[in-house]
Amino acid sequence: MINLSINNQKISVEPGTTILDAARELNINIPTLCNHPDLCVAGNCRVCVVEQTGARTLIAACAMPVAEGMDIHTNTLKVRNARKHIVELLLSEHRSDCTKCYRNQKCELQSLANEFAFGDTIFLDLVEDHQYVIDRSSPSFIKDDSKCIRCQRCVRTCTELQHISAIAVANKGMHQKISSFHDKPMSHVVCTNCGQCVNRCPTGALVEKTYIDQVWDAIYDPDKHVVVQTAPAVRIALGEDLGYDPGERVTGKMVTALRQLGFDSVLDTDFSADLTIMEEGTELLTRLRKTLVEGDEKAALPMFTSCSPGWIKFIEHKYPEMLDNLSTCKSPQQMFGALAKTYFAQKKKLDPSSIVSVSIMPCTAKKYEADRPEMRSSGYKDIDFVLTTRELAIMVKQAGIDFRNLEPSHYDSIMGESTGAGVIFGATGGVMEAALRTAYEIVTGREVPFKNLNIMPVRGLEGIKEASIKIENCTDDWKFLEGAELKVAIAHGLTNANKLMRMVRDGNSPYHFIEIMACPGGCRGGGGQPIPTNEEVRTKRMVAIYAEDEHMELRKSHDNPDVIAIYEEFLGEPNSQLAHELLHTHYTEREAY
Repeated sequence: MINLSINNQKISVEPGTTILDAARELNINIPTLCNHPDLCVAGNCRVCVVEQTGARTLIAACAMPVAEGMDIHTNTLKVRNARKHIVELLLSEHRSDCTKCYRNQKCELQSLANEFAFGDTIFLDLVEDHQYVIDRSSPSFIKDDSKCIRCQRCVRTCTELQHISAIAVANKGMHQKISSFHDKPMSHVVCTNCGQCVNRCPTGALVEKTYIDQVWDAIYDPDKHVVVQTAPAVRIALGEDLGYDPGERVTGKMVTALRQLGFDSVLDTDFSADLTIMEEGTELLTRLRKTLVEGDEKAALPMFTSCSPGWIKFIEHKYPEMLDNLSTCKSPQQMFGALAKTYFAQKKKLDPSSIVSVSIMPCTAKKYEADRPEMRSSGYKDIDFVLTTRELAIMVKQAGIDFRNLEPSHYDSIMGESTGAGVIFGATGGVMEAALRTAYEIVTGREVPFKNLNIMPVRGLEGIKEASIKIENCTDDWKFLEGAELKVAIAHGLTNANKLMRMVRDGNSPYHFIEIMACPGGCRGGGGQPIPTNEEVRTKRMVAIYAEDEHMELRKSHDNPDVIAIYEEFLGEPNSQLAHELLHTHYTEREAY
């Protein structure tokens, strides 16, 4: 153990601990900007400087490991003046439209300015005006250079966590900036639209592209029937922006709030998650039959899930030779959108052209997905507008709704019923668990041999997980699987996805079915979720998702009465011709740059 003193308080910590983390163990707050618990140490901003007795210069607490006998002080005059000057320098070249900035209430720079830089500014007249670009080309987010403080969180996120490098540091000194690849618009670089950079940006330099005003316009239009769907991970995170602690489930209150906002039909993406399992599970079993019985080498295995649009764009850029391995299923969002303007319109006797389909998602990539030209199989744009969890919270506040005191209510009928299997789509491993619950029962006529349907090997926070399940006592139609061991793998975060993809590409994969989610932790850690999102918060959301599943009356997708009804009344059966027209799609090889 290493012994040191911080503000005259003695502490012993493990070797390698930073001064910042040691101070936190003593509940001493050292301000930071470039530091983030998900990312490697950078020490770029120097806001976290502290004074070490005997040292000639101040040191960055986030980057300096502790040493035996250190005597650290975090609040000396020298430290306070340094922090004040650093923050003022950042403010001197920061476009300060704070009163109307999207990140106004959660801007880390603004919080530091309130603490250290109040009063007269001393550097404003010394800094030249910089030319800046506001890039609105992406359908998912806006990159505003005028608010960038060059902390490089976004760069580290894009390279470390997501294995993309869509943005990088360019130039030096006063000309340094965070640039997209070759200064191209963000819509023209290898960007997965995952929004993890948005979730880590401390200012308003990266924010989601908001469609709140367009949704309000649709709600106010008496000639429009506005349908809203809510993704599984929204219900366990929305409360964080409305006064609740992370991990609070607010499903019923959320439904009531959506009605009070004026949405005409309040429905559930969990319904189409259950539908996805029927389509995707059938597709997997069909590929297994073709491979094992018919010897069809074109039935590409392993089959990859296709629910995460960030992952889809990643494979389109990075591994286009494996596109045949992707399930052809649309994501639950897009399945819902296609059915909203066909099946739902028929049932409600509505003109599809009068329906405005809105989805509330934990994900900024869903905004991109909704704009893909393939997503118009209903004859209309399947999803008109995508709002993040954060945007929904803003609408609730704009409407003056007292969210905490709302009475819970249930989703509307027709595409509003769901099961616990649909709920767990919001966590990494959830799609796999939901699929196994249904596929195993289809093949054997029995429930999966795990206690209370909880398939624990596919759960958890490991970057790559694997599991296998022995298939025995098959029904007559599936005798060819008798004795087979179905091997599956799960990855979350695109760096982990890349490791798994290399294994498959190099012929070292034993798996039949692979689930990949672009965001750390899956959708619960999506780029549109409340800020901050870190490991502690993601863990609390994960616990909430599985608690929601445990409390559901139905927990297997094939038991969903709305899913049963839509096949009987409209689609016919899983993977039918109509199901393929509406619920399946194709993917595009994209330039790798």
